Amino acid sequence: MLRIPAFRSLWVGLGLSSLGDWLGLLALTAMANQLADGYAARNYAIAGVLLLRVLPAVVIGPLAGYVADHMDRKLTLVWGDVVRGLLFLSIPVVGTLWWVFVVTVLVEAVSLVWGPAKDATVPNLVPAGRLDAANQISLATTYGSAVPAAAIFSLLTVVDRVFPTGMAAFERGAVDVALYLNGGSFLVSAVVIARLHQIPRGPAAGHHDQSAFAAILQGWAYVVRTRVVRGLVLGMVGAFAAGGVVVGLARTFVADLGGGDAGYGVLFGAVFTGMGLGLWRGPRLMHRTSRRRVFGAAITGCGLALFPLALVPHLEIVTALAVVVGFLAGAAWVTGLTLLGLEVPDEVRGRTFAFVASLVRLALALVLAVAPLAAGAIGAVAFGPENAAGQPLFSYRGAAVTILLAAVLMTAVGVLSYRQMDDSEGPSLLTDLRQSLPRSPGGAPAAVGCFIALEGGEGAGKSTQARRLEDWLVSAGYHVLLTHEPGDTDVGRELRRIVLDPATGPISGRTETLLYAADKAEHVEQVVAPALARGAVVVTDRYVDSTIAYQAAGRDLDDAEVEGIARWATQGLQPHLTVLLDLEPQAGLTRFEERDRIEQESLDFHERVRAMFLRLAAARPDRYLVVDARQPVEEIERRIRARVEPLLTQAVREPDRHSPTPADPGAGSTAEARK
Repeated sequence: MLRIPAFRSLWVGLGLSSLGDWLGLLALTAMANQLADGYAARNYAIAGVLLLRVLPAVVIGPLAGYVADHMDRKLTLVWGDVVRGLLFLSIPVVGTLWWVFVVTVLVEAVSLVWGPAKDATVPNLVPAGRLDAANQISLATTYGSAVPAAAIFSLLTVVDRVFPTGMAAFERGAVDVALYLNGGSFLVSAVVIARLHQIPRGPAAGHHDQSAFAAILQGWAYVVRTRVVRGLVLGMVGAFAAGGVVVGLARTFVADLGGGDAGYGVLFGAVFTGMGLGLWRGPRLMHRTSRRRVFGAAITGCGLALFPLALVPHLEIVTALAVVVGFLAGAAWVTGLTLLGLEVPDEVRGRTFAFVASLVRLALALVLAVAPLAAGAIGAVAFGPENAAGQPLFSYRGAAVTILLAAVLMTAVGVLSYRQMDDSEGPSLLTDLRQSLPRSPGGAPAAVGCFIALEGGEGAGKSTQARRLEDWLVSAGYHVLLTHEPGDTDVGRELRRIVLDPATGPISGRTETLLYAADKAEHVEQVVAPALARGAVVVTDRYVDSTIAYQAAGRDLDDAEVEGIARWATQGLQPHLTVLLDLEPQAGLTRFEERDRIEQESLDFHERVRAMFLRLAAARPDRYLVVDARQPVEEIERRIRARVEPLLTQAVREPDRHSPTPADPGAGSTAEARK
């Protein structure tokens, strides 16, 4: 992901902003503690800072989405960082508690605009197949920057205590230094993002034919009437509400189990360890299951895991369950963000992200306030037969009962969200999850030569890019074989006629799979393997992935079985690189008039095919290059060349040719070389 220059720059800006945000929270709470007089006043001051970070979302959140969709997004991101930086720099200068509160509200208001603008921008900077990875990196950076922020703040306080004269120029010592560093991080982030030219202005930038109120209502109406987005929002808000109950009661709950501060720290560490694992590994572990199913199933599983967490009175077991809860929550969160980026049109994406952020913050604020009150009102609950000492068999405190109620809420929300979003009429969820378990694909690339496969849906431009790649390689002196599936052997041509001719009529999915496997077996045996053995560069238009996508996903067959047949037919031979040209089926199917038997399938069929291609690529990013096929032909060619060039070390070429230059698409074409 960080090889994509535009995303890399945005990531650097995000990292600096997040670092500043966490450092600012630590510095503001510390300064509020210093400026208040008395124990109660200090607690109220810190609570005021935390509360003021949440409350602006209720009022400003909806307007933030309007700004993200109706203002230049790059300007929004740059000026958002500039304003926050200047506000933090002003705190040590003013040096009063009331200004700390004012800055907290203003910074949070700007952040509410900055966040949706950033979230709405990311899907425009990365290929659709890599949005999962982009969201993983963004979330890891956003929350992971809390660690270096805490380390910096702790280091400053230690230095201030050990060498007090070193910070004598600052009235409040380490706190003032932290605030200055915080403000500086935002300003540097603004400079980094200002140099990024690939950020789109926003679909509605410059168009003000609609009032802000009407635009906000339009965004909300889109969420309400769109089934998938409605399920997403419901799941994310419900999950955060239930999670807020656990966070708000964690300290009391651990104390009820006989643990102290150490147990509290272990429990929190377990939750965030699980969440980190879920963000990192969750999408990969379930990469062949529909994201919509993964989201609903993860939310439901999180709720189910809370039941034993609340009911089993053993801290060790509770800690292990906390890792499971965190893992499922992390997987659901990154999947939900990815789905919002893919499912929501760009023109309402900012408002949708803002709507979700506002509801999430509101839900958190409510449950953090209500959960302790509910636990206190419930008190102790005991039931069951009494033992010899006269104590009931089951005894729970209010914290455990309240968490149990949160488990009921999260499970119900997960089931409802799953029912709203389930898009599969094929295998059951359990079958889908079983098929998605990681397994070895078998086989390996050839030891000599270079094998490149071009994959993608109908009309994605595979044949065009295959010919351009061949011209470039030939002009650079490589021995090149350009081939395709099905139909590049005598047997294959007859099989191609059967599987693609509309006159063939309906064929069962299994029969179709075996016919394609027969073509692949002949193709590898007679064409591909001999060419690779000679050290040639083999460029094929379609290979094994097409069988998995079209026959497994398209025909609703077991993808493990289909992949096994295809791998067996090809003797386990894998490409050194698979280039996936990604294009929406609605666009690809309009690029030709006459359609063969496969092209005549329904739009839903081709949507399932595209989804499988993207899942396969997401599982092995080291072996895939995903390219947006809507880009200009020359840009696609440039990206393919850049990725192919390092793979040519085992290919045979004429000794008097110079190495190819990927930076100049078209310069190495066969026609120009002859001129």
